[in-house]
Amino acid sequence: MLKKLRESQKGFTLIELLIVIALTGIISTAAAVSIHQVITGTTLSNNQNTAINQVRNAGYWISRDALMAENIHVGDNPETFLTINWTKYNYNGGDDEYHAIVYSLEDISGDRIGKLKRTHYVGIPSTEQAFIADHIYYNPDESNTTSANYTSPVLTVQITAKMGDATETREYEITHRPNF
Repeated sequence: MLKKLRESQKGFTLIELLIVIALTGIISTAAAVSIHQVITGTTLSNNQNTAINQVRNAGYWISRDALMAENIHVGDNPETFLTINWTKYNYNGGDDEYHAIVYSLEDISGDRIGKLKRTHYVGIPSTEQAFIADHIYYNPDESNTTSANYTSPVLTVQITAKMGDATETREYEITHRPNF
């Protein structure tokens, strides 16, 4: 009886084995491509979100300060990118308070990416400094770069952030308060 079972079993043919190997290869390749796309897509998405958040944060602070401005000066170099100042008047007989905000681009690397620093002078010599955005792209030879232009009463600021392969550029137009 055992001999009869062995004689009736023939095993797999060479064609069947080749088909199984080909299908296994196709499935493995598809799985590897899917995993690669998930990892790459996640990195690109994270880089894009980081760039967007950096641009938004810079836009928020510059807009906030420019709305209060009495004077705005756009610098011609990264160290004095933008200067905004105003006076907070004390109508109750106390001293007026002078405010100056200097925005500078610092730690610019060879790929033209640096940090946007906000220095707030409140009276003299009191200062507050903070880096408000990273990955800021500055290249004065290009149009798609961080830049500022002031034509009274409108300040136009374009901010570009680059993180890996992701780039985000936004333009803000801010009209400052009228001088009294």
